[in-house]
Amino acid sequence: MSKIHINKLLGVKHSIIMAPMFLVTNTKMMIEAMNSGIAACIPALNYRTDEQFREAIKEIRSNTTSKGLGINLIVNKSNIKVRQQLKTCVELGVDFIITSLGSPKEVIEQCKPKGIKVFCDVVEEKYAKKVEELGADAVIAVNCNAGGHAGKLTPEEIIPLLNKHCNIPVISAGGIGTKDGIDTIMSLGAAGLSIGSPFIACEEAHISKEYKQACVDYGKEDIVYTTKISGTPCTVINTPYVQKIGTKQSEIERILNKNKKLKKWVKMIRFSIGMKATKNAAKKATYKTVWVAGPSIEYTKSILPISAIINRLITDDSDQI
Repeated sequence: MSKIHINKLLGVKHSIIMAPMFLVTNTKMMIEAMNSGIAACIPALNYRTDEQFREAIKEIRSNTTSKGLGINLIVNKSNIKVRQQLKTCVELGVDFIITSLGSPKEVIEQCKPKGIKVFCDVVEEKYAKKVEELGADAVIAVNCNAGGHAGKLTPEEIIPLLNKHCNIPVISAGGIGTKDGIDTIMSLGAAGLSIGSPFIACEEAHISKEYKQACVDYGKEDIVYTTKISGTPCTVINTPYVQKIGTKQSEIERILNKNKKLKKWVKMIRFSIGMKATKNAAKKATYKTVWVAGPSIEYTKSILPISAIINRLITDDSDQI
């Protein structure tokens, strides 16, 4: 059956979502992206307090006319703020929510009556079918080329697979930074794309110049997986510091992770330490550079405004690639 593209589903010009990026996405980026004709999503965890979160949503709303305002919610038990974050999203009427790392059941139940769309990150057919049964409006097929926590399947594998077994739109996430790439993914049956890493090196991002320049200087061959951040494999730029500390957990961490009683606490501590290191690297110059990014930085050749990056994705202007 024919599935609706996300530009129609969300009421935006182009079937592209600027993907939520922890510590990178900010209100200015959201406003510029939405005013340039695409949807945009920001992690709720980018805000320390509910008051800051509410002010950010209001600021975006007051500076845009688009319906493409999205929020990313981490819905597993490690996010103790998720219920308040969801309550705020419902009260302020965001346009869509992307759920990650857990069951979207409560999110869907609260958002459906309010007309808020719910898209769910998935990496396999089994979970995609499950969230469809719960009432998700679309699935985001996270492939092996995605930045951050990537999937295991290629776009050529996961998009047709999910389209075969699900009746809701399939949005592709991972590895795309050009119009040719977008056209190829859409030809596989995707209803749209969630694109993150090509937006890291934008003028509007409040991250260090070193982080942005790294996305220009490094390419897809420089992306490696590390378990040093969250305990789960995550893609980072293979800087000299990453090479020095290695990408594998220590022997002690591996042993503790096998202990059923201690595993949960070890993961929480590892996540906390990793996020602190990532935040320090993102926000200021430091020799301890742990920069999260995906292979699609291959297409980043200069630091540009959000509007110019979107224009490149839409028109493939070779002068900007």
